[in-house]
Amino acid sequence: MYNPALTPSTQESTVTNVRFASALSTESNTARAVDEVCRQVLEQLAVEPSAAPADLAVLFVSKHHGPPFGRIAEEVQRQIGSRMLVGCVGQAVLGGAREIEGEPAISLWLASLPGSTLTPMRLEYQRNGAGGSFVGWPASLADTWADGSGLLLLAEPFSFPADVLLERLNNDHPQTAVFGGMASGGLAPSENRLFFGGEELDTGAVAVLIEGGVKIHTVVSQGCRPIGQSWVITKAEHNEIYSLGGKPPLARLQALLETLPTHEKQLLQRGLHIGRVINEYQSEFHRGDFLVKNVIAADTSDGSIAIGDYVRAGQTVQFHLRDDKTADEDLRELLGRAAVALERSPAGALLFTCNGRGTQLFDQPHHDAAMLQETFGDIPLAGFFAQGEIGPIGGQNFLHGFTASVVLFEPLG
Repeated sequence: MYNPALTPSTQESTVTNVRFASALSTESNTARAVDEVCRQVLEQLAVEPSAAPADLAVLFVSKHHGPPFGRIAEEVQRQIGSRMLVGCVGQAVLGGAREIEGEPAISLWLASLPGSTLTPMRLEYQRNGAGGSFVGWPASLADTWADGSGLLLLAEPFSFPADVLLERLNNDHPQTAVFGGMASGGLAPSENRLFFGGEELDTGAVAVLIEGGVKIHTVVSQGCRPIGQSWVITKAEHNEIYSLGGKPPLARLQALLETLPTHEKQLLQRGLHIGRVINEYQSEFHRGDFLVKNVIAADTSDGSIAIGDYVRAGQTVQFHLRDDKTADEDLRELLGRAAVALERSPAGALLFTCNGRGTQLFDQPHHDAAMLQETFGDIPLAGFFAQGEIGPIGGQNFLHGFTASVVLFEPLG
């Protein structure tokens, strides 16, 4: 089980250089798969298990290896001797340049972070008369988090309102990038699993705050492109839009349809999306400036639409299209920008991709993971297919759908 002696609420790294390792096993026998990934990551770090090679271990297990799942985390913790471990079960998992869908897989990622302060958390959401509150914050957690810090967050989708937490963190810690995803593979409450050390959880969230010692860069590819022109919402309530620029949204959409080529009309019929501008102070809006959400309903009687986000009058929105070509172009462009912005090559990366991507979106498997390796080389990479992805857009953290959320760890000089 989880050893508190090895995992105090705040653990400062004493390793002399940033190092990462990752391993992926597609062995169907669980015990052999665990042995394989543990052996490989330890070989990459070239240390003995007793030397506590890593400050942080992140573990992703496909649903095929359970239940129960806790024994997997417990055995990984025993073999690698990491100071702290977090993880979750996924519908599919990935490692290196491979995404394993529909088959058993275990992906393990280790990080030794010199000069970093790591604070693990096990959070729960408790409902009360005022609505609800998040509990489980470590007593040692400072009120102010370091500039450039990052929070790895993995949550159970049915019990933990990650979007509510993100809104709070955007207000309280705007300098902190939050990244991660919602555990997947289960279709009902208590079917998804999280790992906290050797412990198996079916509610709440697990997280690790990373402060100092490494530069954290995030990339969130929503896989969409704006079409038509942007409009200011002139009447809205909750998640329903009644008027765009003084006219019903469906009237605006109908006018847009008349200008689109046939293939784009067909894409709209398969799924319509709308993007809300993050920074209203920009003079122009382009791809990447929007938080994209699904259009979930339309009312032909008044021409209104309902979307998967709360909106208000005065916000700027624009209709969006999503397809495999756009998703490919968007991720490629954003990774290219990140590569230019980095001072040094990233030493490790995590990838949280939507369970609606993979071969459900692209003609070829391994799309997102392979593109990451194509851009940055053979760096240690792990991740999973999430039931909602977490990452920042326009300097604010959000819960997304159909995205690829990437975290790059750049060594300091």
